[in-house]
Amino acid sequence: MPSRLGTLGLSEPDLGRHIAWDIGVASLGRRLSEQLDATFIAQRFSRLVIDCNRDPARADAMPAVSDGSVIPGNTDLSSDQRAARVAQVFTPYHAAIGAELDARTARGLQTLVVALHSFTPVMAGFVRPWRFGVLHLGGSPFSNALLARLRADPHTGEVGDNQPYAMDGIDFTVPHHAIGRGLDYAELEVRQDLLGDEAGQDAVAEILMRMLPRALQDIG
Repeated sequence: MPSRLGTLGLSEPDLGRHIAWDIGVASLGRRLSEQLDATFIAQRFSRLVIDCNRDPARADAMPAVSDGSVIPGNTDLSSDQRAARVAQVFTPYHAAIGAELDARTARGLQTLVVALHSFTPVMAGFVRPWRFGVLHLGGSPFSNALLARLRADPHTGEVGDNQPYAMDGIDFTVPHHAIGRGLDYAELEVRQDLLGDEAGQDAVAEILMRMLPRALQDIG
């Protein structure tokens, strides 16, 4: 959390829950970046400060309630308070992504955008069967190839097609940065119990280090 916001009034147990952060994704991203020689841009502030995968104009970009937990520091935010979070957290993050993509385009490099997220195993009492999910808006050959590769691999388990979430108008990053530039992409969800420790992160990274390049080869 930014120091000026304290803990947003939350207890330590809530700060450790999926409502506050995408558990395991930072470590997974670093592993994939090192092994695939890929640029990794991570958001280091809690999604409760501002969810950078949503349009900041949306009320739920700074939710007052998340999965049953009241977020006191997000209650009755003024327009100035919301604007400050956009300026200090949202805008620099997306500016960094945009600058990297622009630089790659200027150099004539083939570019894919892979957005990494993790999801809680249980939501609203529903036990989610998927271990991985590939989210897309259609018209994404790379998403289709990655989905097929993951489903064909005996080590991945159940893989969701636009599950546990469907990419829609709520998503910001891929529509803005990838689709908006005509770049292919995949938004990848990994169940958080698979990423809870270093051994799990290594195992998931090993799967994806095989699957991502093969999916790219499949689309030529």
